Amino acid sequence: QVQLVESGGGLVQPGGSLRLSCAASGSIFSINVMTWYRQAPGKQRELVASIATGGRTNYADSVKGRFTISSFNAQNTVYLQMNSLKPEDTAVYYCNARSLDNENWGQGTQVTVSS
Repeated sequence: QVQLVESGGGLVQPGGSLRLSCAASGSIFSINVMTWYRQAPGKQRELVASIATGGRTNYADSVKGRFTISSFNAQNTVYLQMNSLKPEDTAVYYCNARSLDNENWGQGTQVTVSS
């Protein structure tokens, strides 16, 4: 099992930046892919960005050029750097860790983009 704790959400004005953190613990050696998802009110959860153990990244079209996902650092933390934020980026952001036979979710962190 992998435990995930997200942090870094908050209220930011349009055009601003936030950096989300996802701290992983437990069986982190089994993780193949780390993914950030988000879910806005009344909408389905959607993939935002992912990074595989080999470093390959994938981004939703809506965030390409604005968001950057990092690989694990020495503190077993994955970041999502979010720049040029828009009101439509408002959502609860979730961290997901996937291994061959399991996946784990964090509790989510709220991001609100509003003036």
